Amino acid sequence: MKIEKNQSLITKDGFSYSFKPSACSECDGRCCRGESGYIWVNSDEIKKIAEFLKLDEEIFKKDYLNKVKYKFTIKEVKINGEFECVFFDNKKNSCQIYEVRPTQCRTFPFWDYFKTHIKEVKEECIGIV
Repeated sequence: MKIEKNQSLITKDGFSYSFKPSACSECDGRCCRGESGYIWVNSDEIKKIAEFLKLDEEIFKKDYLNKVKYKFTIKEVKINGEFECVFFDNKKNSCQIYEVRPTQCRTFPFWDYFKTHIKEVKEECIGIV
């Protein structure tokens, strides 16, 4: 990924759109809530998040993760008919674990899926230009 300094846009090779990170301050956390889905975390991410939260890894897994087959996903909560990541603070519109958020969150909106579903990512993210 590269940042175009004069426009404060993030671009990534292979994607026909750019992302304006400053739009996040105006968003209601659409990438963190909506339809139910999976927020995958690997063992390194589990360790980092548990350390960040000052929790034992097993307690963190039990309290904040669901196991799907052989992988782990962050739990969601249902609020007003929508699902949201358990770490999304809807009062502050921010992620409580932002510094150690999973790769899946770090790479949004540049997911391979969105290369061919641009309309969908534009509906979800107001920062797509």
